[in-house]
Amino acid sequence: MNTDPTDKNKYTAPPPEEEVAQLDDAVIGRAFRWSAVAFVILAGAVAGGIWYAKRKPPVAPVQQTKLTSPTVAAPAPAEIPMVKFTDITVGSGIKFIHHSGATGEKLLPETMGGGVAFLDFDNDGAQDLLFINSGDWPWQTANRQADATMKLYRNDGHGKFTDVTAGSGLDVSFYGMGVAVGDYDNDGRPDVFITAVGGNRLFHNLGNGKFADVTAESGVGGSPAQWSTGAAWLDYNNDGKLDLFVANYVKWSRQIDAEVGYKIDGQTRAYGQPMNFEGTFPQLFRNMGGRKFTDVSQAAGVQVKNKDTGVPVAKSLGVAPVDIDGDGWIDLIVANDTVQNFVFHNQRDGKFKEIGLSSGVGFDANGAARGAMGIDAAQYRNDGALGVAIGNFANEMTALYVSQKEPLNFTDEAIAEGVGPASRLLLKFGVFFFDYDLDGRLDLLTANGHLEQEISKIQKSQSYAQPAQLFWNCGAKNAASFAVVPAGKAGGDLFKPMVGRASAFADIDGDGDLDVVLTQVNGPPLLLRNDQQLGHHWLRLKLVGTKSNRSAIGARLVVKAGGLTMQRTVMPTRSYLAQSELPVTIGLGRADKVESVEIIWPGGAKQVVTPVRIDTTTVIVEAR
Repeated sequence: MNTDPTDKNKYTAPPPEEEVAQLDDAVIGRAFRWSAVAFVILAGAVAGGIWYAKRKPPVAPVQQTKLTSPTVAAPAPAEIPMVKFTDITVGSGIKFIHHSGATGEKLLPETMGGGVAFLDFDNDGAQDLLFINSGDWPWQTANRQADATMKLYRNDGHGKFTDVTAGSGLDVSFYGMGVAVGDYDNDGRPDVFITAVGGNRLFHNLGNGKFADVTAESGVGGSPAQWSTGAAWLDYNNDGKLDLFVANYVKWSRQIDAEVGYKIDGQTRAYGQPMNFEGTFPQLFRNMGGRKFTDVSQAAGVQVKNKDTGVPVAKSLGVAPVDIDGDGWIDLIVANDTVQNFVFHNQRDGKFKEIGLSSGVGFDANGAARGAMGIDAAQYRNDGALGVAIGNFANEMTALYVSQKEPLNFTDEAIAEGVGPASRLLLKFGVFFFDYDLDGRLDLLTANGHLEQEISKIQKSQSYAQPAQLFWNCGAKNAASFAVVPAGKAGGDLFKPMVGRASAFADIDGDGDLDVVLTQVNGPPLLLRNDQQLGHHWLRLKLVGTKSNRSAIGARLVVKAGGLTMQRTVMPTRSYLAQSELPVTIGLGRADKVESVEIIWPGGAKQVVTPVRIDTTTVIVEAR
């Protein structure tokens, strides 16, 4: 009830019935007239309320918020040099063809291999080549390819290769994936570890071109149910013996793949996506000496579980062993497909702490996981900052995480550095830093190719075979570091479309510049000779450990020349399923002398080497 005495529409209660009978006609008339007036007023108020409720609200002025596009720093005014890469695959004697074993079942491993390694297996100073093959499935009965083995090629030192696989001990067939090369027993001969579907293999180098399968006695074979991909030799505990890290992809079997039943268009069977498969654990094997290894994965802290489900998180394809914070202890950055990347920080007590999220490397800038494949790490700006390049899936940019003032903190600077937008469309696998023009600055190359042959039918912007991509490091300080190299500046051979996977580099002909090999699924590799003629000088160092591991893997070099301070690491594990050469090539540009060379051996011991000759290879043995 309304009790406000000032209300014009107030309602007065009628008097009791016995009082109404005593009122005279005048009083009744006045009451009637006031009631009529009140009714008219009330009716008007109701009508006004209805109109107000149904009226159209006034149009508010439109407020526009301007969206700012990602800013790409302008490239430096320097001109990209002309450095031609020439396809010498056939002319050099390489006849290898990768065989995936595909028969139409669309089993995921068929589209992921195979690896490649540059290695000097016979210690003659020339970089030889080892190609990893996949092969027929055990249940396959028709159209089997009996000679689907690895292929080992000896280099004559001038870029001519001879197939020496037969009788080497590597002429065996299994479903191979990746490769890691290192002298695990410090006998002076590089040994070979091969990852695979259905169990891995370790081959001990006996010398004279012979290898022995020592998988069973070493204890590094893993499980027959495993699918292993990337691998790396490293000395994580600085005891002078190389340990072994093995990346495993997803929990896979023929039956699981069939149950996933992925279809590219809702009808046509296609290769399944990794998010439809359960994750796995990577493995870390400690070298106990005497050619024996112990699996220390759990104790070392490299097995990451989902906190909610308890299942393994990792879906690992690539690994970059690198001393992130310069404390003399090697760390591990692991590229994971569709789940967060890992950063295993070495705690110097035999254990690692996973800091992918807090470091900024675990996800992209929006907190999302990407389809990570290959990976490499290097100080590409010559300013002390560490860059981590990760090749991601199609329609995802190549990541370029760069360390900040605090070395364990990274920011993805792919856009600002000129790599991101240009790389988005391609599906990137192999990725590595190398100085292809020998100017003292590390450039970037990616090998690319899709998973699905029919991808162009549903995505017009995609193709199965894709060209490689090369980024030149222009050395800019206040602009993008990288510029996309067009075919006119590198020749068309480098950019031939292929179903690219692994990639590696080495000086195969002794001229000082770095040549490149790219592999592809179900096809021949692409061996490219670097024909640069820029007149740049170079420094090539081969390190031999004595107290450290014989391969000197993990040793860091600090070279000062031509006003630059260049830091490089002895690390053959780069890219995807691949190994590059062990010696380190450092471009000097126009500088005709080296001011100083300092080596920080694994564990932190420092050694200054002077003088050092340029335009030749120098062997440096660790001081005892």
